[in-house]
Amino acid sequence: MSRRLMNNPQVNIMSTDKKPQSTQTTGHAWDGDLQEFNNPLPRWWLWSFYATVVFALIYWVFYPAWPIGKSYTKGVMNTVEYTTAQGKHVVTHWNTRALYEQDMQAARAAQAPLLKALDQTSYADILKDAEKLKFAKSMAKVLYADNCQACHQAGGAGIIGKYPNLADDDWLWGGSFEQIQNTIKEGHTGMMPGFKGRLDDAQIDAVAEYVLTLSGQSSDAKMSQRGRQIFEGEGGCISCHTQKGTGNIAMGSANLTDKIWTIADVSAAKTALAKRAAIHQVVLNGVTRKMPTWKERLSPTEIKMLAIYVHELGGGK
Repeated sequence: MSRRLMNNPQVNIMSTDKKPQSTQTTGHAWDGDLQEFNNPLPRWWLWSFYATVVFALIYWVFYPAWPIGKSYTKGVMNTVEYTTAQGKHVVTHWNTRALYEQDMQAARAAQAPLLKALDQTSYADILKDAEKLKFAKSMAKVLYADNCQACHQAGGAGIIGKYPNLADDDWLWGGSFEQIQNTIKEGHTGMMPGFKGRLDDAQIDAVAEYVLTLSGQSSDAKMSQRGRQIFEGEGGCISCHTQKGTGNIAMGSANLTDKIWTIADVSAAKTALAKRAAIHQVVLNGVTRKMPTWKERLSPTEIKMLAIYVHELGGGK
């Protein structure tokens, strides 16, 4: 019988009663056979989306959220109180700015005893106290970045011709703690007159050559000798830079003997002629520089910490 079944074309042992599964569509059709499938989003995704909607509604109620004209909804969170650095007491609705001010108030309270101790301690004793010195330098690093770095650059590198280098141990107005403190507190105005119209180009070249001689860089002895006569005589340079060219801290005049150049970029010049030309321009046009006073912006203790930081940048004196 099995043989007859296998040979019977009427019987298909591979047949099945399962119907092919139909694909769900939205019922829309274009061009006759172009249809849009109906593929619902997964349930987990839908519930996650609904949860975000609920979260947003709750957030809008509790926290500052929606702008209304020139104001905004304040939320129903508890009020926040804090005291500013200027001593003003503030009570406001909950917001991240108020929380920041609370944190700053707590930080100021924690720092107050250390600041008071620094204020009452001499520079010499601060240097002997590792904890106080570390605290002063950490605070001053931020003060320097906020108030000094725009001109004197990161690390005190300065900009030749504009702002002095604080890391080279060459101090126009003195490098002791007290002198640096006074410079920050009171500021300084430095001025060198231009000699255009008073000396001709040949005379200025001679003076420039002599200035190079002072730092051991001259190559023309005859011109240098002529420059020395002008430097000490009709040029009147010794009245500020002294006869030896070592400068005068009381006047902020540069030391011309130390190979440290704050105005003329002699170090970058490749030839003797270029070095002389750099100094020539300074003598010809003069220099005017001003450092503002900081006593009205920074507290005495902050200035003291900055003096320590700047002193350490250049090794101090």
